Amino acid sequence: MVKYLENESLEDLVQKGFYIVDFYAEWCGPCKMLGPILETLEENVIKVNTDQHPDLATSYGVMSIPTLFFIKDGNILQSEIGLRSKEELESIIKKLK
Repeated sequence: MVKYLENESLEDLVQKGFYIVDFYAEWCGPCKMLGPILETLEENVIKVNTDQHPDLATSYGVMSIPTLFFIKDGNILQSEIGLRSKEELESIIKKLK
């Protein structure tokens, strides 16, 4: 399930369960290619637009987009920068869950 962060607290959303948090921007080419891949995964995905949430991107240390954070029960387990294939993402998820 893909959810776009609006006014909620990201920290509150990721407290229980496994999440992929995607920091992206509408103008970013690799971000546009990653979006449909994330939609095919059977994981909870939260998309954070860096143009709308620059403070959040800064607090997470996002320097390049797309940046993915794999979070379980509020803890960041791993991060990945750049476009990843569905196979790469599934491998990471399998390892972390």
